[in-house]
Amino acid sequence: MTYINEIKIVLVDDHRLLRDGLRNIIEQRSNMHIIGEASDGRDAIKICSKLLPDVLVIDVAMPGLNGIEATRQIHKDNPDIKIIGLSMHSGKQFIQGMFTAGAYGYLLKDGDSDELITAITTVMQHKKYLSKDINQAFLSLLRKGESLEKTLLSSREKEVLQLIAEGNSSKETGVILFLSSKTIDVHRNNIMRKIDLHTIPELTKYAIQKGLTTLEN
Repeated sequence: MTYINEIKIVLVDDHRLLRDGLRNIIEQRSNMHIIGEASDGRDAIKICSKLLPDVLVIDVAMPGLNGIEATRQIHKDNPDIKIIGLSMHSGKQFIQGMFTAGAYGYLLKDGDSDELITAITTVMQHKKYLSKDINQAFLSLLRKGESLEKTLLSSREKEVLQLIAEGNSSKETGVILFLSSKTIDVHRNNIMRKIDLHTIPELTKYAIQKGLTTLEN
């Protein structure tokens, strides 16, 4: 396989130990360099806007702002960044969520180190990469350019829903998003109306089903 020179990479995961492990794997390759790290989705957006890496390797399930929504915002502002989702989860909602948001690759965290390198070199060739341990039917859909699951909620509404599902009040959610609690209440009411769910437990279950949160962090 022919390698592309000087691949600049940003790592995003809320666990420092995992980022250190990824760094050790990647920097064994002379043409791959870690130029930045972040521990959450919001910092990922900021660092990618500032550093403009070639590749972003991002955890899919993070508290506050998950990897799917961070990917959506990063891809919108910087579509040339090749984004690889990294996750413990092989569920359809996570895989579809990442690729619909603009990701080029999806890896499972229990994969081997060689697969990470393969994924990076593959996406740098403008090709999609899906973990070898995941049903390859997903990759077939992506190559055909078929439409994946559509969403009823806007990107902002997904942010609000994740934060509410993770136990934040309207006031706390507003502080995180730099919005008033009244605006958060409006978003929450719109969410409830769109998906026809009207209690916090129902919203939380929906958020988990759609891959917005796992409540494991």
